[in-house]
Amino acid sequence: MRILLVEDDPDLSRQLKAALADAGYAVDHAPDGEEAQFLGETEPYDAVVLDLGLPKVDGVSVLERWRRGAVSTPVLILTARGAWSEKVAGFDAGADDYLTKPFHTEELLARLRALLRRAAGHAAPSLSCGGLRLDPRAARASVNGEPLRLTSLEYRLLHYLMMHQGRVISRTELVEHLYDQDFDRDSNTIEVFIGRVRKKIGSDRIDTVRGLGYRLTAPAEELGGEAARS
Repeated sequence: MRILLVEDDPDLSRQLKAALADAGYAVDHAPDGEEAQFLGETEPYDAVVLDLGLPKVDGVSVLERWRRGAVSTPVLILTARGAWSEKVAGFDAGADDYLTKPFHTEELLARLRALLRRAAGHAAPSLSCGGLRLDPRAARASVNGEPLRLTSLEYRLLHYLMMHQGRVISRTELVEHLYDQDFDRDSNTIEVFIGRVRKKIGSDRIDTVRGLGYRLTAPAEELGGEAARS
């Protein structure tokens, strides 16, 4: 999952970027509203963490322009303590949630997980596909109760596939959501990571749809007798 972090404070930016990366996200950073607006309009993020007090263009204006331009990415705004008017302005501009400074990083991560779940249509805090389980809170996955040892990119790939299980996802979409802006992107490496993940979760869980991409599904025997008969 790929996140845009919009924050002008250098120390807070470094702290949040490290925490988001440790939680398994690809992270791009914009230090001002002008760059944030451009990135939000041109890159396919899964969510945005947006500070409202920004240089060049304020956060509310950035959010208003995104929404007018049909950018529907979930947005978590950061506001100063007691600035209730900022919260109202942020929600009216199209924000999905807010967090008041100062805050605990764990709360930001929890709110971000909730935004991503709602955007993908998931209610439960963990993801499952047959015997495959993934817990975004702990950044861990298992198959039939057996823990999986995944690299950071393998985890990102599996997380994205599980968030969108049953849907065919193109290599281009995977590249856009697995790597941050500075990464040397190569869609051919997706095939390599798909192969590695297949070996760890079982080759029958990720289908290759020729010419279109990949789809995560549960093996028929894990869906019960009715699925097996079908």
